[in-house]
Amino acid sequence: MVGLSEGEKHFIRGGIAQDLRADGRTRLQFRALTVETGIIPQANGSARVRMGATEVIASVKAELGKPTILHPDKGKVSIYVDCSPTAAPMFEGRGSEELSAELSVALQRCLLGGKSGAGAAIDLSSLIVVEGKACWDLYIDGLVVSSDGNLLDALAAAIKVALSDTGIPKVNVSLNNETDGEPEVDISDEEFLQFDTSGVPVIITLTKVGKHYIVDATSEEESQMSSAVSVSVNSHGQICGLTKRGGAGLDPSVIFDMISVAKNLLNTPEKRYMPPAVVLIPDESYATAASAEGVVDAIVVSSVEADPGRQMATSGDKPRCGGRDGHRSGPGKVDDGTNEARGCDARILVRRRG
Repeated sequence: MVGLSEGEKHFIRGGIAQDLRADGRTRLQFRALTVETGIIPQANGSARVRMGATEVIASVKAELGKPTILHPDKGKVSIYVDCSPTAAPMFEGRGSEELSAELSVALQRCLLGGKSGAGAAIDLSSLIVVEGKACWDLYIDGLVVSSDGNLLDALAAAIKVALSDTGIPKVNVSLNNETDGEPEVDISDEEFLQFDTSGVPVIITLTKVGKHYIVDATSEEESQMSSAVSVSVNSHGQICGLTKRGGAGLDPSVIFDMISVAKNLLNTPEKRYMPPAVVLIPDESYATAASAEGVVDAIVVSSVEADPGRQMATSGDKPRCGGRDGHRSGPGKVDDGTNEARGCDARILVRRRG
C-alpha cells in the first residue's frame, strides 16, 4: 500500500472531485504512452510499454506442440505475469506473487475466453499446423518493471503490441509412413507469417474514487479507490471481458455507464483526454502495415495526438532487428530529438494522422 498522510488523501480525493488530478490531468485523461518493439532478440515478438512511471514488458515465444484431445483443431496460448520485486515496495515478499496471479487470471479471462475457448480474442485455430497432430503453442510472458498504477491496462497494451510484432515461422509438412503417420515438420529460419491481432482487445480500467471514476489511475489514486472495473474492448467496439476488483459494490447502472465511457474513449481519439505519445517500431514497411491494419490505432488509441505535419525520418544502413533473420528488418532511425531508441538500432517514429 502507498503510505499517504490524511492531508495527501484529502488532496487526491478533492482534486478528483473537481476534475483536476494531482498530476494536472482531468478524470478521463491518460498519461503519455510510449511503445517499443523488438526489445528481446530471443523472443518471436516483444514490446515495452511505458505509461508515466509504469513500465511493463511483454514477450511472445512460439513453440511447436500437440493439440489437446478436446480441441484438436486449435493451438494453445498461455499467459503469465511476473512482478519484479524492485518495481514497488509492495512487491517484496509474497506481495508480488499474489498480484502476479491476479494479473495473469485477469488477462487470461480477457484474451483467452472460457475453458472451452469460447469468447477467445486470439484466434486459436490460426495456430494449427496439422489438425490433431501439430500446432503452435504461444507462451506470453509479462514483466512489471516499475509500477505506478494501471498495470492491467499497460500489460494488455504490451501484449497486443508484442503479438503484432510476432512472426510465426513458416513450416513445410510431410507425412512419412515410416513414422506411423506422424507428420514431419520443417521450420523455416527465414520466412515468417504475421500474427493476426485484429481481434485482440485493449483494456481500459475505470477506478472509482469517491463519487467519481477516473482512467489510468496512479498508485496513489488507486490507494483511495473503493472499486475498479476493467473493460476489455476490441477494435469493433465489442466487449470481450469485464473484471472488477475492490470490496465496494457497484450499482448496475454505474457499471453500464463505465462500459459506455470505456467504449467512447476508444472510439473518439480526438478528444482532449488523449495526450501525445510515440510508437517505436522496427521498420517503415511494418509501420505502414500496422497503420493499415489498425495495430497502431488499437494500441495507442488512448494516447496519440493528431499531428499531420509529422514526417517519418529514416537514415542509415539496413541493420538486423528482432533476433530473427529475415523478419521485418529494415532501415531507419528516429530523427526526433526527444526520444532515444533503445533495444534495436532500427526505429521509426509513427504518429497517427488526424
